[in-house]
Order: sequence, then C-alpha cells, then structure tokens
Amino acid sequence: MTTRRVVVIGAGVAGLAAALRVRERDPAAEVSVLEAAARAGGTVATERTDGFLIETGADSVITEKPWALALATRHGFAERLIGTSEGERRTYVVHAGRLHALPDGFLMLAPTALWPLATSSLFTLRGKLRMGLDLVLPRGRFRGDESLASFVRRRLGREALERVADPLVGGIYSANPERLSLAASMPRFLDLERKHRSVILGLRVGASAAARQGAGARYGLFASHRDGMGAFVDEMVRRLPPGALRLRTRVDVLAHEGGRWQVLADGTPVGADAVIVGIPAYAAARLLAPLDTALARELEAIDYASAATVTLGYRQADVRAGLRGFGFVVPHVEGRPLIACTYSSRKYAGRAPEGFELLRAYVGGTRRPELVERSDDDLVQTVRGELRALAAITAEPVLTRVARQRRAMPQYAVGHLERVAAIERRLDAWPALQLAGAAYRGVGIPDCIRSGETAADAVLDALASPR
Repeated sequence: MTTRRVVVIGAGVAGLAAALRVRERDPAAEVSVLEAAARAGGTVATERTDGFLIETGADSVITEKPWALALATRHGFAERLIGTSEGERRTYVVHAGRLHALPDGFLMLAPTALWPLATSSLFTLRGKLRMGLDLVLPRGRFRGDESLASFVRRRLGREALERVADPLVGGIYSANPERLSLAASMPRFLDLERKHRSVILGLRVGASAAARQGAGARYGLFASHRDGMGAFVDEMVRRLPPGALRLRTRVDVLAHEGGRWQVLADGTPVGADAVIVGIPAYAAARLLAPLDTALARELEAIDYASAATVTLGYRQADVRAGLRGFGFVVPHVEGRPLIACTYSSRKYAGRAPEGFELLRAYVGGTRRPELVERSDDDLVQTVRGELRALAAITAEPVLTRVARQRRAMPQYAVGHLERVAAIERRLDAWPALQLAGAAYRGVGIPDCIRSGETAADAVLDALASPR
C-alpha cells in the first residue's frame, strides 16, 4: 500500500495537533510540519528566569472545552497538568477606580446565584433588578447574527455589559463587544436563550448538571502545564516522528499539479497527498491566492488585533497587601490603559520562587492598539502606575518582561460564521486541502487543538474517498 504524505504548514498548536491526529489515525503516514519561525508553538511560549516562569502567550486551557485535556490524556502527559491553586479563586473588576469582587456564580455574561448578586458592591440596585428581568423576558427574535453587546444589553442590561461582559469576554478576544459576534464567540449563551428562554435559568440548569457529573473536579475551570504552556507545546513536539518538524522553513508556493500537492519550501519542492494550512488567515490568504482568489479574499477579510503583556516580579513582602484573588479585569468605560492583570503566582504553583510574586498585565487590543507600539520602558511604567493606583503596589519590581503579539488575535466580527462557511465551501473544490487555527471556530488552545484534529480527519477522509 502506498504511504500517504501529509504536509502541515505552520507549527502552532493547531498544526501540531493536526500532525499528531494524522499519525494517530494512520501510523504509516509520513507527516512533515513546516514552520517559518525558529520554534514551534506560535504565540504560546514560556520563559524561565531565576525561578520565575513567564508566559508570553496563553497561560492556561479552559477545562469546559475537552480537546486539550483529551489530547494530553491520549498522549500520556495529563498527569503533568495542574489546576488553579487553592485559596481565593476570585476575579476582581475595576469600577470607579476601585476593585470589586465579581459575584460568586457569575459565568462570563450572567449570574447563576442571586444572593451573591444581590449583595455585590459592583452593581447598582437598578442594575441588579435589570439583570433579574432576564428571568421573565421572552425569547428574542432570531434574525441572524447579533453582537455580544446587543445580546447582553437585551437580556441583562447595560451594567452587566459594561462591568462584566465587556472586560471578561472582550478581554479574551481583545475585541470590542459591539462588533464581536455572539454566535462565533459565545454560542452557548445563544443556545441557552433558545432552549431555556432565560439565560440565568439555563445557566443554573447547566451548573447543576455539571456538579452532578463532577465536571472540572480535578482542575477547576482552568488548567495549565506544571512547567508552563510552552511545555505543553514541547510535549506535542516530542510525540511527532523524528524529523517531522522542520523549523526555519518558509513555504513560498502551494500548487496542485497532476493530482498531488506541491509545496515549495525555501526553494525545495515537497510533494504531498494532502495539505493542512495552520497559519494565520492573512498569511494563508497570500499562500492560497494563486489557487483561488475568492478564497483568499474571504481569508484576508478576517481582521486581527495586537496586544502586549507586561510581566513584573516582586518580593512578596512588598505586594502582599495589594493582591486579592487571581487578579482583576478593567472595563473599557473606566478609561484606563489596562485590559486585565493576572496574579500568575497566585493562580498556578511554580510561577515564582519562594518569597516572590509574579504579575502579568495586558494592554492593547482593538480599542488601544497604539499602546502595543510604545517602548518597553513606557509600557512598564504605565503598568506600574496602574498597579499603584488600583492595587497599592509601589515597590520596584525585581523582574520586568514585555512581550508583543502583533496581529495575533483574530476578530470574530458579526457575520464571522457566515464567512467561515463561505471559506469551507471554497475548500470543497480542492482535494485534501484544509485550514486550521484560531481564525475560524475558536481562539483558545482547546479550540485550536479541535481545529487541527478536525482538519486532519477531513484530509484523511478525503484521501480515503473514491472521489
């Protein structure tokens, strides 16, 4: 039987997951992963310095989405994953220049427990009553995609949007909720309204079912690798066949000739039966334009945002009084330069040496893109000023790091899923060609793993089809 060859372009999480799935389903298949950069992982990377563990990209996976945990289990490294630390597993929200605890039971957009909401200092009485109206409001009229902001205002009111949904969900996507597609970013809430009418009632039903099943019991809502998410990537790389990953290898041309794919990588031709393109949509557009200009136009239309992270290490004695919970988020209406700040050493074990704390702040996104271009010193001083005002941290940090992720976060604008469907229809014309990555149906690490695995399944099924 002829050995099938699959070429994966891009060694981000989606590309690595695609390569692993090809080998899982067809151990005899020859897999080549071509990556232009000097390392695998894309935006996911971990630096270790003087006992500090610094994440330059994602620091965790959400456990409600099972694909990352499932991959770790299948490939034998689930035991190296850790859940969030014990203690005050709470997020704070900045309001009127002060930190207020997010009420217990608040799930991204809406509350599930009414007493914590009633006693919260984050909302006015009017805002609380408006959220409670969700319990009696009728279902909305479904007339196509809706922005996340429109949905939250309609179901839960302005305060729920400005003080919770905007900083929590908008922060995940580095996005403006007024433009963010609900169906593409938070389809669960759309389904809750359709099925249960009330979002709050639907969330309470779901929370009860999850509790009965023990969902997330081991890790909580989030999990990470004990050695950082860069180590999660390393685990994936180690499970590839020897020689499968080729770094510093840029793909210049992709062509389909004589029933096979031809990849030109740094001037060297590589033949393939199937190709999975796991690079950002704008890069995929340039590569695919000679094949299909309409497909390239759809890919190019997916916007991307840039962001920067500023990581600061402190002596524990200098910041102990100012750190509560796992960190805080900053609503856009506050007019501050920060998007959020995570207390990394409070969230996960092993992120700072004994006697020290590690904090990571986020700036930029679609609303403040100019911040990403400021100098490292300017960004550090900006973040220090915010920490001084919000968390009373005045000490000099013992460590500073600035990381920039330019054009790294795809923006799921209203109508995004229609665009993705159009892209998938164009792909139908090309045998054994698939796209994978954060640009399409989810931005988190579990979503990217699912995307890569789905792409691998599709090309293998195409190769097995008589067509």
